[in-house]
Amino acid sequence: MEQKFIAAWSKAREEAGKLGVRMRPVADADAMKAAHRYLSGNRESDGFFALADVKRLDLSLEDLATDKRFTALFTDEEANTALMRLLDAGFYK
Repeated sequence: MEQKFIAAWSKAREEAGKLGVRMRPVADADAMKAAHRYLSGNRESDGFFALADVKRLDLSLEDLATDKRFTALFTDEEANTALMRLLDAGFYK
């Protein structure tokens, strides 16, 4: 499941780049650690606000963390943090 998440996050970052949203590259070996760090911290993931500006928060780490395919990879607190960030930005699925 981790490998599928890592691939999905990498693809999302690639799509964001095509939209002109610059995001820091994340090595596959560090992806889960980085995802947990973003979701347990006080600031949004890299590119979150730029994605919100182009109305593509579906490409954010926060959206992936709330995707039912990947919720088992995150704590309830991390998933809730991701959901609140999305809702606060006006993103509803």
